[in-house]
Amino acid sequence: MILIGQYDSPFVRRVGIALRIYGMAFEHRPWSTFGDADKLRQFNPLTRVPTLVLDDGVALIESGAILDYLDELAGPERALMPRAGVARRDALRLCALATGLADKAVALVYERALHSAQSALWAERCASQIGGVLAGLEAARKAEPRAFFAGAAPGHADIALACALRFTDEAHPGQFDRARLPALARHAASCEGMAVFRDISQPFAPPGKG
Repeated sequence: MILIGQYDSPFVRRVGIALRIYGMAFEHRPWSTFGDADKLRQFNPLTRVPTLVLDDGVALIESGAILDYLDELAGPERALMPRAGVARRDALRLCALATGLADKAVALVYERALHSAQSALWAERCASQIGGVLAGLEAARKAEPRAFFAGAAPGHADIALACALRFTDEAHPGQFDRARLPALARHAASCEGMAVFRDISQPFAPPGKG
């Protein structure tokens, strides 16, 4: 398999971490959606990342769909997403919040980096949404007594949250206030302290510079 995209993307990174946890061999091509658009377009007409090219040449897109496929490959006993019931519902809800946080953080980056005349209303809305999601996730993490939402080891929700927090922190300094969000700060530290998170990582680079 070939994973296309840079690890400063929270979406590419969560796929790379899952691949490593599953022990699935893959080649990483750290292509930029800007500088490497022509190469990326050969596999994904949307020129978006992550793109996962399978051994048969089929290219999967969108991190949630990619991870659903990887869960199936890993099998129900090893999957990082619960199979059914309340546990699955809750994990999907947390994943949606975490990826929504990442979406808004990315949107705010593009608004500030690519538009000469920024929309103050749009930027304020994104910042407000980021703050609201962080508050909601702080409450959820504080209410979870286990080491991770998934239990003793991180699952997809834990990975997505850690990746979103790092991206938000690096792209928008001060937005992820660790003093105000201690449960999320502990979660981020626990994940980022693991070897797989250290290995699958890349400092944030503004659009057009990666």
